Amino acid sequence: MANILIVEDEKKMQKIIAEYMQRGGHTCFTADDGVDALMELKNNPMDLMILDIMMPHLDGFSVCKMAREMSSLPIIMLTARESEDDKLKGYDLGADDYMTKPFSPKVLLAKANALLRRSSVLPADTLNAGKISIISASHKVFLDGREIALTYKEYELLHFLMSNPGQIFSREQLLNRIWGYDFEGTTRTVDTHIKTLRQKLGDEGRHIVTLIRSGYKFEIPQREPWR
Repeated sequence: MANILIVEDEKKMQKIIAEYMQRGGHTCFTADDGVDALMELKNNPMDLMILDIMMPHLDGFSVCKMAREMSSLPIIMLTARESEDDKLKGYDLGADDYMTKPFSPKVLLAKANALLRRSSVLPADTLNAGKISIISASHKVFLDGREIALTYKEYELLHFLMSNPGQIFSREQLLNRIWGYDFEGTTRTVDTHIKTLRQKLGDEGRHIVTLIRSGYKFEIPQREPWR
């Protein structure tokens, strides 16, 4: 069904994850460290990456950042750390989901399948607002005619907000809609993604409006009529 890259230096854990992904019908590629992972990404088309943080030579944070410069594939990060700041750092670098060790391989497979479904089922419409254009069928975003690189979650977030202009969504609603009800994180994740999304949109980022104690909305100011 999908090509999945498993980046894990613990061979036993790597084997367990691969077995469960294969049971789900997926083809698995493995890498023992970050350097090998980047080589696999360059040489083979991947649909999803499961990425451990603590690895020799190049850690998962560095791999995630470099991978985002190469691809928008969904990334699930694995870690033994429970620090909220570590999770936020992962999301800030472009991770789409997070699992803390020890974890259930069945849940990991379910998360992988959910991300794969979301990344493959795209509306066939085109959205335009200000200088922003989204070509949904090709998963591309253009700013004043120039394509910009967004992570998968940034894309989903922008697409959802632009599809519902003027409507206010709480952080909890955005978490449930974009990350899913089984997401292991806090509402700060939404704030982090909104921040990076605004940065990538430049001046057009002003259309994503923050409402104190309410949430966010996408709003295009109405032009004043000619007098």
